[in-house]
Amino acid sequence: MDIHPLIRHAPDPDHPGWWTWDLPEDGRFHAVVGKLVVRADGLGRATCRMFPEERHCNLGGIVHGGAILTFIDMAMFAGGALAGASVARGVTLDCSTRFLSPARPGAPLDAEVELLRETGRLVFLQGKVVQGEELVAAFTGALCKAST
Repeated sequence: MDIHPLIRHAPDPDHPGWWTWDLPEDGRFHAVVGKLVVRADGLGRATCRMFPEERHCNLGGIVHGGAILTFIDMAMFAGGALAGASVARGVTLDCSTRFLSPARPGAPLDAEVELLRETGRLVFLQGKVVQGEELVAAFTGALCKAST
């Protein structure tokens, strides 16, 4: 599995069956998501989980769309890696998201990621974000691998 060397990826003792996806706490933007755990779900599939808190909410008390978009962006890389794609270094080329229902703080959000295709430079993914049984968002995206 191709993972960036600064990401700590190990079994998560607090969430059996899940693995950590810990990024450095160095003041960069990725820290806004908070704790992120991941698991492979078979060939070409993975699930990423975040734990939304009040700090992720808008003034209406629901999880801000920007927080969900940030989570989706990170899930495409983490989920893509666990699904088998080589995405340790790259950038998001495209991400289309449709919000379908609100997410609330205090219950995990899961991004179910599916690897559609990988070429020499591109990775194509799709998925959905769920909270319990509620479908929160659907997304498609493409990642561009960094030139070596």
